[in-house]
Amino acid sequence: MSDDALLSATAVAVPFADSAVPAVAEKQATHGIADPVVRWQASHGRHSLPWQNTRDPYRVWLSEIMLQQTQVSAVLEYFPRFLNRFPDVAALAAAHQDEVLALWAGLGYYSRARNLHKCAQQVVALHGGRFPGTAEALQTLPGIGRSTAAAIASFCFGERAAILDGNVKRVLTRALGFDADLSVAANERRLWDLATALLPHDDLAVAMPRYTQGLMDLGATVCLARNPSCLLCPLRETCIGHRSGDPLRFPVKTRKLKRSAESWWLLWARDAQGRVWLERRPDAGVWAGLFCLPVFASREALGVAAQGDGVEDLPAFLHVLTHKDLYLHPVLVPWSEGAAPGANGQWVEAARWPEFGLPAPVRKLLEAG
Repeated sequence: MSDDALLSATAVAVPFADSAVPAVAEKQATHGIADPVVRWQASHGRHSLPWQNTRDPYRVWLSEIMLQQTQVSAVLEYFPRFLNRFPDVAALAAAHQDEVLALWAGLGYYSRARNLHKCAQQVVALHGGRFPGTAEALQTLPGIGRSTAAAIASFCFGERAAILDGNVKRVLTRALGFDADLSVAANERRLWDLATALLPHDDLAVAMPRYTQGLMDLGATVCLARNPSCLLCPLRETCIGHRSGDPLRFPVKTRKLKRSAESWWLLWARDAQGRVWLERRPDAGVWAGLFCLPVFASREALGVAAQGDGVEDLPAFLHVLTHKDLYLHPVLVPWSEGAAPGANGQWVEAARWPEFGLPAPVRKLLEAG
């Protein structure tokens, strides 16, 4: 039996989860993927994104953090705005966190913005304003995990380091027929080992950036979650997922996130000058550290704080988070002179709302009102 036939049979009959990594699969990993991906990326990959064609660690790091669980189309709007205000890591480190959060507002996952700011401060304080040159050292910085560190090290320093974000997991598990359950930590570690074995060995300064970008491009444009374009893939001849006729069964991850739902009542207190009362959210939880309309767990609880004439219950609307559905119930309350709506907020006029890093649905609500 040929190596190719043996590899296909092994993938179907002997799952990775139940056996040692087949030697033939390792041979495929180390010899059959890197070169075609590098060649494909050079001629068919993406080359015009604003964070490409640079070895500046600051720009690469900024883009990698923004792209975590965020569509490229959204990052295309935010990336130049950040660079315009914070052209280098020193400028970002010197900024106030509120300004960073304000520029981040709308991208979601706000812990990324807080870690972005902390990371910039550490790069300046501990590394003289220069990002460390290895993936291992980069992982010591706030908000930089293994895959992000590898991406920076690969793009900027040509280091032989493997990335393994969601798109790349899909490409590699299909290519290798890796059907072990990735919700099991040991199986994910095994995939990391294979991802490392896949890496180029020669001319790393050129090959590593192209290979890393190529995997990202394949996952984003060809090896899609629901409608993969296998005929356009440079790995189609050896890809076990394609040859099996069912690439959609990879990757395997049985543990699913449990979604929850919650209702919030928002106190939209507006004074005679048109100012709105904003309070900072707690440092943990949804919209942590952002400014927001005061939040109440029930209409009754909000009613205690909003007594008087002219109170208007506005239509509720849904805001979808990764793990939670938020049903938001705004209550518009004309606020007369006297006691403030709360103890830890401030009145803010409309012209200053962008300075306060409002959550996207709250900002849209205020702007529409």
